[in-house]
Amino acid sequence: MLAFSLLEAAHALQVTDDRGVTVTLPAAPQRIVSLLPSLTETVCELGQCHRLVGVDRYSNFPASVQKLPQVGGGLDPNIERIVALQPDVVLMATSSRAGDRLQALGIKVIALEPKRHADVQRVMLKLGQLLEVQDAARIWRAIDAAVSAAAQSLPASVRNTKVYFEVNQGPYAAGESSFIGETLARLGAKNIVPSNLGPFPKLNPEYIVRANPDLIMIGQRSADGLMARPGWQSIRALREQRVCIFPADQSDMLVRPGPRMAEGARLMAQCLIAKAPGAKP
Repeated sequence: MLAFSLLEAAHALQVTDDRGVTVTLPAAPQRIVSLLPSLTETVCELGQCHRLVGVDRYSNFPASVQKLPQVGGGLDPNIERIVALQPDVVLMATSSRAGDRLQALGIKVIALEPKRHADVQRVMLKLGQLLEVQDAARIWRAIDAAVSAAAQSLPASVRNTKVYFEVNQGPYAAGESSFIGETLARLGAKNIVPSNLGPFPKLNPEYIVRANPDLIMIGQRSADGLMARPGWQSIRALREQRVCIFPADQSDMLVRPGPRMAEGARLMAQCLIAKAPGAKP
């Protein structure tokens, strides 16, 4: 029995999550519920989609996860539904309110919430450790190299374009300190929202009018009625029709700090090439 216990301990996994909590599992989890789309996508990028047994309602990529049981929203999911799925571990954001309730029911919880490029790398490696995937570092290097390639594809004439990136109606913007802001910086664009306002601040619409961006990037869900916003008719980007409107699938990709970050960088680069004031027809 002692030898068996020692063997079992030798195969146990320990992961320290973004709460600073160290979670111990007897072995790599085979049944996973993910409550954050970026974590769902990262599990699948690591080649482990088959371990997912449930996801939040917003996890929709890759297409195969749309067939999985949905357990509600990531912030306040359906606890009973999660318990019924008998997961080995639940992956969630640190901001989720469900962690304590699930742990009280004996379910292992790992909270990870990537917000910047370094976080995407860290979460990729941590999930690689959890799932015993050996090439997680290689996958991250490929993502990072693709972002750099997108930056190198841009002509010098579009650099320093003043960009406003709207994440959601409110308006909520992507600031310099967000992963979207970091991508824009790597592309040589100038974000009108400084880092001291936070990663995703809710802005006074007048702030955007005064900042007068050269280019607006926005999702289709938020784009209706842009010209009707008070004072926005004077914004250069709208006067000169320098607006990139991303359909829902592309918008989802752009606002998720996960493995599709490189594709998001390519979309932003294409937008700059097509719409920036310095772009050639």
